[in-house]
Amino acid sequence: MNSDQFEGKWKQIKGDFKKKYGKITNDEYTEAEGDFDKLAGKVQERYGKSKEDLKDEIDKW
Repeated sequence: MNSDQFEGKWKQIKGDFKKKYGKITNDEYTEAEGDFDKLAGKVQERYGKSKEDLKDEIDKW
């Protein structure tokens, strides 16, 4: 596992936490942010791309 994959795994954990925290506090923005962080983490873990690279690719579509 390289550092990008490890960082992706960590982002998934943080995304799960944000999503749960958003549900508890009834904060839809934090909950959605957690979903995006988890997705970015999965992509980074699989392909080794950073969150910024993912945002750039989405914007280009």
